[in-house]
Amino acid sequence: MFDKILIANRGEIACRVMETAQAMGVRCVAVHSDVDAGAKHVAMADEAVHIGGPAPADSYLKGDVIIQAALDTGAQAIHPGYGFLSENPEFVDAVEAAGLTFIGPSADAIRAMGLKDAAKVLMDKAGVPVVPGYHGENQDPEHLSGAADTIGYPVLIKAVAGGGGKGMRLVERSEDFADALDSARSEAKTAFGNDAVLVEKFVSKPRHIEIQIFGDGTHAVHLFERDCSLQRRHQKVIEEAPAPGMTEDMRTAMGQAGVRAAEAIGYKGAGTVEFIVDASDGLRADRFWFMEMNTRLQVEHPVTEAITGVDLVEWQLRVAAGESLPKRQQDLSINGHSFEARLYAEDVPKGFLPATGTLTHLTFPTGVRADSGVRSGDTISPWYDPMISKVIVHGPTRDVALARLSRALEQTQVAGTVTNLAFLGALATHAGFAAGDVDTGLIGRDLDDLVQQPEVQPHHVVAAGMAALGLDTCETADGFSLWEPLVQSVTLDWTGEPERIDLRVDTADRQRWTVQGHDLTVERRGGAWRTDGNALPMTSIADSVVTVFDGYGLVVHVQDPLDRDTSAGGDSNVIVAPMPGLVKAVFATAGQAVSEGDRLAVLEAMKMEHALLAARDGIVAEVLTEAGAQVEAGAALVRLEDD
Repeated sequence: MFDKILIANRGEIACRVMETAQAMGVRCVAVHSDVDAGAKHVAMADEAVHIGGPAPADSYLKGDVIIQAALDTGAQAIHPGYGFLSENPEFVDAVEAAGLTFIGPSADAIRAMGLKDAAKVLMDKAGVPVVPGYHGENQDPEHLSGAADTIGYPVLIKAVAGGGGKGMRLVERSEDFADALDSARSEAKTAFGNDAVLVEKFVSKPRHIEIQIFGDGTHAVHLFERDCSLQRRHQKVIEEAPAPGMTEDMRTAMGQAGVRAAEAIGYKGAGTVEFIVDASDGLRADRFWFMEMNTRLQVEHPVTEAITGVDLVEWQLRVAAGESLPKRQQDLSINGHSFEARLYAEDVPKGFLPATGTLTHLTFPTGVRADSGVRSGDTISPWYDPMISKVIVHGPTRDVALARLSRALEQTQVAGTVTNLAFLGALATHAGFAAGDVDTGLIGRDLDDLVQQPEVQPHHVVAAGMAALGLDTCETADGFSLWEPLVQSVTLDWTGEPERIDLRVDTADRQRWTVQGHDLTVERRGGAWRTDGNALPMTSIADSVVTVFDGYGLVVHVQDPLDRDTSAGGDSNVIVAPMPGLVKAVFATAGQAVSEGDRLAVLEAMKMEHALLAARDGIVAEVLTEAGAQVEAGAALVRLEDD
């Protein structure tokens, strides 16, 4: 076994790898950018090396610098985590050329699965079912259009070097194919530097089911399936294992296909073979097809660990160190059910816009596995993925596990940034999902119901008011009068309209509040403040913002009544950056006539591109930025002429 390894990653996956490695007695070296100097993974590591600036291209993608850090610190191996350099075959070659061990598959195996079209040809030869489609080299638009006609609509256009939904377009009619092809190619070129595409049959009720495989370079086993069908724009939201409705015949067939895929390329380490499944007639052994293979550890690997009792990172280290597979196929079995929900800093009502901010409070309930790369006090940076944590639960049955997930999300406390916590909670209680009737289109169909935000109730306002006045923790109210009740007030804003809230402090243990015509009596009993017999929710306050920990986190602003908001109402003439980021493109020019909804610029932030649109019809007065500019949140980018 290795004495010391370097982890060429950051965030929750770096922390996750360290937990297992250090428990095995292996020392860990962290690498970090400028903005990650105080990050959780750096604090956890035995030693850390600074590798560059905040942009991934200046730090976490600098393979030569990372390899030198491993050599300088005496690390014997490099674990890539996922993302960044984890599926870069040139990096693997360089690691091995430096005399180090790459904890993962060979460069040849990564290359074999790196392009979707070539991988499908290889899998077809290995006897793995492949979706009907065109995966050839002829990229002539007429040829691709003809292939789509032969396959039959609807079809999917997919970037051959793609992932994460980039360069992917659904086309339902032949007359829409040309425009969709141009759009997919443009996005693929920007994202991957490769505009080649493939065309596949679109499955009408698709489920995304993947097989966890593990190989030693010659032989492989599978650790059963995960269902990742609950997706938004091809991004996974909640994953589970095993797949609901799975039959033993289909599980065996999919598992064997995954093993054939791994052994066909001499796969070593942890990997995932992803399949698209036609669930229009239930789960059938003849209705699944290979999509792609991820030659790394997956984000959702904890659900597999929960149902198998296997530590996949430990297996990675042991196999990379030259040991044989720890278990045979017949030694592996499924125990219970597990769910993983991805908690992100994002503004769901604003179209899941990634968010930044400092986490002023972050706690998870006991009995829940929370894989997180951040802590209270850490900042969600615009440079990296805005994941806060993965919330993982396990139970003896799917119903019990789902109930535990719902409760875990209700009890998770986050303050300092907007999150998708309420959205996850709505999904966990969705009737169709609870019944196991899930496909990749569920979120899109029911999105309006799933993004409804919980409302602030009078007792929430009281809890916020008590926090604002410091009455939630003090033993007695400041200025308490022995002869008559103390009257106080606080101005709070939870609707966009500040409102004065009055209270009367009758005794040290009794208060009377008036909120929008509602009179609430609050009493302290048993060490807790209660109204109508129910304990008031917990709160956290920072910088005049109170987060009430009910309804997945409700925000109430404390206002100074003498302050005046000079910016109320906004300015539809100015298009601003919603967050810090890089201006990727500018489409507006001075004097140009634009219509409401026209794309004026593209901002890259949080590993995603965001189109900035005109708020109204008008004429561009001036363009205040240019492609390549790094801008802060709120920076004016384009100004329209006054109405």
